[in-house]
Amino acid sequence: MSLFGKSNNTFVRVNKRKAIPDGVWLKCPDCQHPSYTKEVDANQSICPKCGYHMTLTARKRIELTVDEGTFVEMDADMLSMDPLEFKGVKTYKDKIAGDQKATGLLDAAITGYGKINGLDAVVVVTDSQFIMGSMGSVVGEKVTRAVEYATKNHLPVVIISGSGGGARMYEGCISLMQMAKTCAALGRHAEAKFLYISVLTNPTMGGIMASYAGVGDVILAEPKALLGFAGPRVIEQTVRQKLPKGFQTSEFMHAHGLIDLIVSRKDMKQKLAQIIDYSQSNKKE
Repeated sequence: MSLFGKSNNTFVRVNKRKAIPDGVWLKCPDCQHPSYTKEVDANQSICPKCGYHMTLTARKRIELTVDEGTFVEMDADMLSMDPLEFKGVKTYKDKIAGDQKATGLLDAAITGYGKINGLDAVVVVTDSQFIMGSMGSVVGEKVTRAVEYATKNHLPVVIISGSGGGARMYEGCISLMQMAKTCAALGRHAEAKFLYISVLTNPTMGGIMASYAGVGDVILAEPKALLGFAGPRVIEQTVRQKLPKGFQTSEFMHAHGLIDLIVSRKDMKQKLAQIIDYSQSNKKE
């Protein structure tokens, strides 16, 4: 809004436009449609225009998945070491400290147990805002301990992955060995005939996709999530071929048999409960 005022017989433009406070509007990363942030938050961070599922924090994911007041966190105080004394643009210790301050997490995974629509389950969530949700010694250890707890207590496991970082390079081979360790724990869980549901969100890539995220008894994914090992650009540069349209999206992976079902975030909790209930009903029979 602007008004015209008169000064020394000359009209001057007086700008009365008020600045819009930061955070009021949010642009969808997919369709670029602007929406009120409050409207997006009320819609579980799903774009009201195109249905794109935006990134959630691990805490918010647990809030949407686990019944209120039932979640008990495990191994909350576990901290990463710096075995390589890694130095780059930032040291590993500085990177961890910065992401701890930004996210309020000590590392990229939250583990615990609670109820999903009244059904007991162990729940693991990784947060892509903490070093891209990558798996170092802490994430691997927390996932392994959570799965072992589930096996001991005859509980299903739900792991919700959001990791664009895969294995954490700052820890070298120690991070790579977590791939085998987590899968070994899940193998023992499977041998005991307990259920593991893997939920893939945008993005789930690298060593996490190549380990525990890819071995679920049932694998679910949110719509339009980026899933795979290496990213599309890296693959195109390696094979020197143009990739199919939609390559590495949930929809592409579903069509080619990698995942069992694409589920909207709004329906995910109910779907998890249905699968757990079905599995437990079959065991009783």
